[in-house]
Amino acid sequence: MFFILKLLSRNALRQKLRMSLTMVGLVVAICAFGLLRTVVDAWYAGVDATSSVRLVTRNAISLVFPLPLNYAQRMRQVDGVTGVSWGNWFGGIYVSERNFFPQFAVSGASYLDMYPEYVIAPAELKAFVADRQGAVAGRKLADRFGWKVGDQIPIRGTIYPGTWTFTLRAIYDGIDAKTDENQFLFQWDYLNETTKKRYGRKGDSVGFYIERLQNPDDAADVSHQVDGYFKNSLAETLTETEKAFQLGFISMTELILVAVQAVSFVVIVIIMAVMANTIAMTARERTSEYATLKALGFGPGFIGWLIVGESLLIALAGGLLGIALTFPIASAFASLIGSLFPVFRISHETVWMQLAAAAIIGLVAAAWPAFSAGRIRIVEGLRHVA
Repeated sequence: MFFILKLLSRNALRQKLRMSLTMVGLVVAICAFGLLRTVVDAWYAGVDATSSVRLVTRNAISLVFPLPLNYAQRMRQVDGVTGVSWGNWFGGIYVSERNFFPQFAVSGASYLDMYPEYVIAPAELKAFVADRQGAVAGRKLADRFGWKVGDQIPIRGTIYPGTWTFTLRAIYDGIDAKTDENQFLFQWDYLNETTKKRYGRKGDSVGFYIERLQNPDDAADVSHQVDGYFKNSLAETLTETEKAFQLGFISMTELILVAVQAVSFVVIVIIMAVMANTIAMTARERTSEYATLKALGFGPGFIGWLIVGESLLIALAGGLLGIALTFPIASAFASLIGSLFPVFRISHETVWMQLAAAAIIGLVAAAWPAFSAGRIRIVEGLRHVA
């Protein structure tokens, strides 16, 4: 086995320039493939982090239109619902327009109770609940801006004009890598009271409701009951699972996702063609050597596996280098995009797909040259020297 590996490595290094250029192409292709697949995974990160026991209720016309606060009491009476909370999208600006991150006014402890994946120290949670202007930030968001508990955070409102100042009372950690740690949450009561003072009738309205289910199998029945309560009202509702709610946003950018996935596979096809050309050139140059091996008694299978083995060795070496480079490049990319993708990490599935792509490139590129070399006649092959 060691002899075969030594032979394959020496064969691969005969044409150092050609092998180096092919290796560079493989590394770039595998790295680009992994990065594009990670982008696709990041797009679906919100869907993967959803819970089967949470429903989302919004205005049936659009998420832009609010719902009355008094809907909460009716929702609590629905069989199978064990908790109700609500929130509003705030959409403010911190220092600069470039500093985008999700901001929600939420119903305090009842909202956080809906999300056990947000891990908060009890003392910090208590301080947040007690402070009307208190706020909670995710760990990644706090690290991004260097926030510490007790800091004053001014945010300039866009939907709700004016400068709003919050006191950071808690920082939450995600229970696992899929949890979004880039959110900023503050007290809905503070938003509501200020809005009522400034605009009067615009208060006591929420952007969405969250319902917790006792049994996830009751999701369809509960959704139907909730929407049935408010049918023919001035603000009809649309209730769906949290996963369906997230997929609704993704469907708006479906064409972009299709394009990204298509490009990721096109990159592999292109490097496969380049690799196939490299192996074909190598095989043609060694025609006389293969003929000599056949004259010495080595069969077509041995010759074919020499070519396949060399191709796989080059492809897997380039693939491993590409995988290794994907991690620092993905980390740098994540720091540049900020909170555009709350969860941006290379999954085990992506790594395995990169390895599989490298192996497929090696096998497909060597298929025809190996088949042709195995069929070569000894006399014609030896004549190729002259």
